Amino acid sequence: MIYINTPNKIKTFLLGFFCLIITGCGGSYVTPGGSVELSSLSEVEINELLSRQPAARFPVNLAIARIQASGYQSYGQESYGAGKYSVITTREIERDEDFARIIQMPKVNDVAPLNRIILPSRLDSIKDLRSAAARLRADILMIYTLDTQFRIGHDSFGPLNIIALGLFPNKEVKVTTTASVAFYDVRTEYLYGLAETTVSESKTANLWGSSDAVDELRLDTETRSFQMLISEVEKTWNNILQQYSEKVQESSEKI
Repeated sequence: MIYINTPNKIKTFLLGFFCLIITGCGGSYVTPGGSVELSSLSEVEINELLSRQPAARFPVNLAIARIQASGYQSYGQESYGAGKYSVITTREIERDEDFARIIQMPKVNDVAPLNRIILPSRLDSIKDLRSAAARLRADILMIYTLDTQFRIGHDSFGPLNIIALGLFPNKEVKVTTTASVAFYDVRTEYLYGLAETTVSESKTANLWGSSDAVDELRLDTETRSFQMLISEVEKTWNNILQQYSEKVQESSEKI
């Protein structure tokens, strides 16, 4: 079995080619890049974070960004930005109806995805996304990330690992995707709420005849995970409204 960590695109390509030549496995598949630990993106001290307060006045404009590990790539797309993380600026698993549900959430005026035009090339903290969201006149920033893991029999394949196709006959392949989301105040970086969903899908490895077949399983798992996440987003948003909508409004009126 070949199990190789690959730090960049050139090494990934060369190792995949090596796998193809040496094993005669009929091809290889590179697993997608990793997710982001959202808690690691804050630059401020804990005491300062605890002192920050919500400032958004409802109804709000919502900015949305999908972030992944630095240098993220999947079978079908690449990410934008260097630094501690990167941003996915093209849709692969998200449907129009998913974003329509977000727009229809109560007390949401508008929804705007962050794109390359307003994003800095260097991404090291949540502040970089907040600055981009501020340019869109957004009040709250919704960040989500996907963590997809592959398991074949007893072997696990993390981000940017090479799977040599044809080497695992009759073994079960399990793909698990965890989708996580966080809501931040654009002005203060106050964390309003979190949500998470996990979806798994299994198939027999001998059904994998090509990288396309492998990636279909990945896309199906990630798409379903994101769809489930939207339901959790709606629940979390309702909790945010119950806890903060009237509170922020009353606080603003007293000033």
